[in-house]
Amino acid sequence: MKTKTTVTLGIIVGNRGFFPDHLCDAGRKKILALLERLGIGAVILPTDATKFGAVESMDDAQKCADLFRARTPDIDGILVTLPNFGDERGVANAIRWSGLRVPVLVHAFADDPKIMSIRDRRDSFCGKMSVCNNLRQYGIPFTLTQLHTMDPDDPRLASDLQDFAVTCRVVRGLRNLRIGALGARPTAFNTVRYSEKLLEGSGISIETLDLFELFGWIGKMKDDDKPVQAKLKEITAYVPAKSIPAPALMKMAKFGVAVDKWMKETRLQATAIQCWTAMEEFFGVVPCTLMSMLSNMGLSSACEVDIMGTVAMYAMVQGSGRPSALVDWNNNYGEDPDKGVVFHCSNLPKDIFVASGDGAPVMDYQEIIAGTVGKENTYGTVVGRVRAGGFTYLRASTDDGAGKIRAYLGEGDLTDDPLKTFGGYGVVRIPRFQALLAHICENGFEHHVAINPARIAAGAKEALAKYLGWDVYLHA
Repeated sequence: MKTKTTVTLGIIVGNRGFFPDHLCDAGRKKILALLERLGIGAVILPTDATKFGAVESMDDAQKCADLFRARTPDIDGILVTLPNFGDERGVANAIRWSGLRVPVLVHAFADDPKIMSIRDRRDSFCGKMSVCNNLRQYGIPFTLTQLHTMDPDDPRLASDLQDFAVTCRVVRGLRNLRIGALGARPTAFNTVRYSEKLLEGSGISIETLDLFELFGWIGKMKDDDKPVQAKLKEITAYVPAKSIPAPALMKMAKFGVAVDKWMKETRLQATAIQCWTAMEEFFGVVPCTLMSMLSNMGLSSACEVDIMGTVAMYAMVQGSGRPSALVDWNNNYGEDPDKGVVFHCSNLPKDIFVASGDGAPVMDYQEIIAGTVGKENTYGTVVGRVRAGGFTYLRASTDDGAGKIRAYLGEGDLTDDPLKTFGGYGVVRIPRFQALLAHICENGFEHHVAINPARIAAGAKEALAKYLGWDVYLHA
């Protein structure tokens, strides 16, 4: 995986002179210890820059803002923590003056009802409202913790910080994302239409390339070219390919070299590729294995030029640090209303599949379109069963009529229920699945959905809805 999974937060420790400032010293230490335990980096004023390194006055806010601005490339989000009431203007100005456009989490320490003297009473409960009021006035979006006040020893705060780290990674990953669209969408699939302009509003750019141009690059390659031979070794080491003819493997290798070159030269982090039927009819293989390899590295690659499928895949890769797959909501599973079959033909990343035994990934041919273009032209799929476990699903779509991006997401389980079929497949169990399916149909969402083997729905939803401004439905 090439995805950066670490997160660094800019820390603002709020202080207010009317309240016991010794709490800032102890509170700072507890928060930093918690972040270190969770593997989250911290950028914070040193204790000799202001009293306890906290922010209260305008001078304090300026020092904090200057520090954050100097460390802008390192900071993925901001944590505001209030060991006492805190200074609302100091917090808001520090964020505004820093110029950072990153997620903000507001945390307040909890009072102990047994220690409520003037020396130890925090009043963070009240101060948090004032800070949030000012952030709202300043137009700075922010995230709240599960409870209004929380001690750093409360495991729920650790959970909130982990969710917030997901939020930061998703926002970081989608802003300035560049996706390559290779070829035209299948004529029969109006469902994968999308708006480049709406995506650009979220910082996501599309780079297009015609298949004809890519095939032209391939035509100039020789079998013994070093990059081609290196890619051939990479392919045969990726999944078992004993039944695949050598000429087909060579075509895949050249295709892979061409795509790698294009992605490097145009600085792409993800792709969506025209996988049928021009590829098979005029080149003689399917691109699925190469797409699977890209996705397995975190460079999400969606079939059928489904750009919005790529967006969803990539968002979850950023959130979890694990590969995503694009599948169809494809079949019912018997009479269980909360179960269904997910499927693709497939280009699923190999880390999604069971590791060994029946259902382990292997290279094969594309059974669905082989009847149209011939089996000999469809080698290169990666087939197998998706590994059982918890997962998150996400679909994004551009609603051109409404001028906005919409999405739905939620969590469920991939099961080990018996199923024998072809392609890449699995059985899902989702609470209130029929309600989700109704939501998909009633709101005109596509039949494709991205899945990721991690539970990250809460953090991903906050990123997409609050910080990117998408219209998001969280299914629960």
